[in-house]
Amino acid sequence: MNDEPSILLTNDDGIDSVGFRALYDALTEVGSVTAVAPKSDQSAVGRAISHEVPVHQHELGYAVAGTPTDCVVAGIESLVPETDLVVAGCNRGANLGAYVLGRSGTVSAAVEATFFDVPAIAVSMYIPVREDAAFSEVEENYDSYGEATRAASYLAAHSMGAGVFEQCDYLNVNAPVADRGPTEMAITEPSRVYQMGAERNGETVTLHDRIWERMAEGDIPDPEGTDRRAVVDGKVSVSPLTAPHTTEHHEALDGLAETYDRS
Repeated sequence: MNDEPSILLTNDDGIDSVGFRALYDALTEVGSVTAVAPKSDQSAVGRAISHEVPVHQHELGYAVAGTPTDCVVAGIESLVPETDLVVAGCNRGANLGAYVLGRSGTVSAAVEATFFDVPAIAVSMYIPVREDAAFSEVEENYDSYGEATRAASYLAAHSMGAGVFEQCDYLNVNAPVADRGPTEMAITEPSRVYQMGAERNGETVTLHDRIWERMAEGDIPDPEGTDRRAVVDGKVSVSPLTAPHTTEHHEALDGLAETYDRS
């Protein structure tokens, strides 16, 4: 690998989003950055993938009419084959908690990179809102991403050389809005607290994540050491994670397999 790493930058908010440009500019101080990002907003698509995607030249690299996963596959396999590191973000809104990881297009892009044995960093900025849907009402600006981009640049510059990815596949980074000056970084694990609810009203059912208003109030049940606790406390949360579907020895399931042919 060259002294200057080749960084593939993607996201799920779209290539022209404010957070994407802020992160692109910050990462140019670390390495050679090529954007391979969705042409339009692809939030919460998870690891959805397409068979064929149109690709267009963009001032920052390539705009792809597809999902974040499409961008990573197309980028590593075709558009930026020399990629040393994939960075996804900066997402408008946090990606916190174990149950969120599979929904997030930002995190899914990082996960996809790991299957190519390319280290990855997913980066999101926490916006204090009372419900997930309220993100559309929040006006963020370029400077508000300052803490998230500072953390991402630091990790992009130092994590590979420090051997971080010898012990994990990717990093999930969540930072507060940059309105308090630099803050500390906490190594965390995804919270297991789950407060999704559903309410029926006639022929529709409204799904609601109750954790958002608790976060806005600062009253959360998450213990110390978790990603959500760190961010609500004003810290940058960094969770070192492995790609999903880890297989572990399971004695009870082994017993079922042994009796299968006799059933």
